[in-house]
Amino acid sequence: MKEMLNFKIKAIAANIRNTREQLNYTQEYLAAKLHISQNAYSKIELGYTKITVERLFQIAAILEVDVHDLINTEKVVAA
Repeated sequence: MKEMLNFKIKAIAANIRNTREQLNYTQEYLAAKLHISQNAYSKIELGYTKITVERLFQIAAILEVDVHDLINTEKVVAA
C-alpha cells in the first residue's frame, strides 16, 4: 500500500511538472505566485514535499487546469 501511495505522489508531482513545462512556465514563476522559494517549489515537483489540498488547488489555478488533471495518476507521461 505504501508503495502505491508513493507512486501516486510521484505521479501527481510529474503531472504538475509536465503541465508547467507545457505552459513554458519556470519553477521561479510558480514559486513567486505561491509565495515560496524556488527550492521549496522544486521539492513539490520532485515529490519530496507533501502538499496540502489548498496548495494543490492553488497550483491548479496558476496552471489554469482542473485539479482532476493534476491528480489523474493514469495519464502520467514521462518527461
